[in-house]
Amino acid sequence: MGVVDHFHLNLRKHEPPAPPPGAIADERMRRESWVKQLLNRPEFAALAGTVMVFVVFAIGAGDSGMFNLDGIMNWSQVAAYLGIIAVGACLLMIAGEFDLSIGSMIGFAGMMVALPTMYFHWPIELAIVFAFAGSMLLGALNGYLVMRTRLPSFIVTLAFMFILRGLTLALSVIFANRTIISGVGDVAAHSPLAHALFQGVALHGLFRWLGHAGFVHLLENGEPLVPGVPKVIVWWLALAAIGAFTLARTRFGNWILAAGGDANAAKNVGVPVKRVKIRLFMLTAFCACLFAVLQVCDIGSAAADRGLQKEFEAIIAAVIGGTLLTGGYGSVIGACFGALIFGVVQIGITYTNIDSDWFRVFLGIMLLLAVLFNHYVRSRVAASR
Repeated sequence: MGVVDHFHLNLRKHEPPAPPPGAIADERMRRESWVKQLLNRPEFAALAGTVMVFVVFAIGAGDSGMFNLDGIMNWSQVAAYLGIIAVGACLLMIAGEFDLSIGSMIGFAGMMVALPTMYFHWPIELAIVFAFAGSMLLGALNGYLVMRTRLPSFIVTLAFMFILRGLTLALSVIFANRTIISGVGDVAAHSPLAHALFQGVALHGLFRWLGHAGFVHLLENGEPLVPGVPKVIVWWLALAAIGAFTLARTRFGNWILAAGGDANAAKNVGVPVKRVKIRLFMLTAFCACLFAVLQVCDIGSAAADRGLQKEFEAIIAAVIGGTLLTGGYGSVIGACFGALIFGVVQIGITYTNIDSDWFRVFLGIMLLLAVLFNHYVRSRVAASR
């Protein structure tokens, strides 16, 4: 017997015995098809819904200008505003909590920028910092009360929704004797920092070059029809990228999933559940304030009724994106797809002959389908444990 044959004989002696015919392989070694892996992704329903919406409007409004560059910027801007608050709402929902004060926080934060700027003559940069600090403190208070009292976050934030909306109305009338405060946009335009961060468009030079190169339509004055990418889209993409990376690749992201999956079990293995959830309430407040600052600088005014029902739209975007209402499962990317569906449908309907009243009907149907799909996914996850 040769050396090689002797080696192979010894190797076969140490091999584990082959499983008998008909035996079931170890569950952990089972390979799932790519279709099942795709179905198990939380953002799959939102991705499929996005493709369906694009196909429908490509057929129904493909020649209306909806998919021209200016049309794309219109519905992308609507999606971006919702996407900003959907990122915060999604992460908080994955942790097992809700924040129904997001919409009221938008109106309140807008007033925190406008009132000091226009009536107390603060520099707008200071007013913006004040708005972010005040909003995040209120978010921390929201989270602290939920953790301290152990009341459902639905109840606590519902109370804050009414408190903040009432304060916004009362303070605007007391200091300005009106519910709409104008002129903030002009002040922001004269502030290099506020203008650079929150107002106007980005990549204006690139779009001018594209216009003169023949890729973008030019106006009579030589400026491109689409001057650039609105700043709100840039903020949305940046926030979505940070949120998705944090959830998928960091320890804090694991803590979010653990806190929403089983808070007691997470606490027993050392996850600071209370601290995680309070920070996420602060994040939703930050997102609401960012929405408000961008809107005030872009539109040029603050109004007491801004942000009305935006908390529900953010939750709908997160649910369409695959986030479970029970927590512990979801996707920031999916929430962004949910916001994109919202923006495409809201603006796309105006390019068709469909009555805009059907927009809410479509949104409700999408929410119902997303909840049913999420229930199916949750059943599969529970069965696999």
